Amino acid sequence: MPGGRLTQHERHQIAAGLADSLAYAEIARRLDRPTSTVTREVMRNGGPTGYRAELAHRATERRARRRTAATRREGPPDPDDAAMTEYAETLTTVLMASGLPTMAARVLTCLFTTDAASLTAADLTRRLQVSPASISKAITFLEGQSLVRRERDDRRRERYVVDDDLFYQATVASARANDQLVAVARQGVALLGPGSPAAARLENIARFMDFISESITRAAEQAREILRSAR
Repeated sequence: MPGGRLTQHERHQIAAGLADSLAYAEIARRLDRPTSTVTREVMRNGGPTGYRAELAHRATERRARRRTAATRREGPPDPDDAAMTEYAETLTTVLMASGLPTMAARVLTCLFTTDAASLTAADLTRRLQVSPASISKAITFLEGQSLVRRERDDRRRERYVVDDDLFYQATVASARANDQLVAVARQGVALLGPGSPAAARLENIARFMDFISESITRAAEQAREILRSAR
């Protein structure tokens, strides 16, 4: 199985496979590459509908140049740096697959993998080599999902923080978002009449989402208590 970076030809094969609606595993098999390599490549370069071979290749070259420049400034890399970089890319890919935009996923990966669980905008800009505006936009999105909160440190700098309670809040907020669907579905039941097949369908949807929301909220509360007791 070949190692190293994907070649330009391989990226064109990936693009062709996506155009033919092939699964990542099948594209990887044809390239004799791990499925994770293809998944990561696609998700960090526009996703299955936005992937472009030439753009992906140029983006990879730019990232490689930035890493080389950073190494020259900072000296020889730590032996664990390559493994950590690979892990960060994998985690970012998984977060993107769960629905997060690329930059939001990259920011969250940085926050997850730092011991302090908090970073400033300057920290994130330096680590990710992107503009402050990109960081600001990603943070705004993550705050909207209750995945990050802001606080001021002793030097009055704004820091972005992740913690266990934020995951609880994000999970509960996601569950409560279903409440509107339940309410609207039951409006349809009243409008269509209880004897209507469409009304029965809407009532089943409402019951299902109601049950799921209650179960998720209950599980989130139990998980939070378990984590707190383990500290």
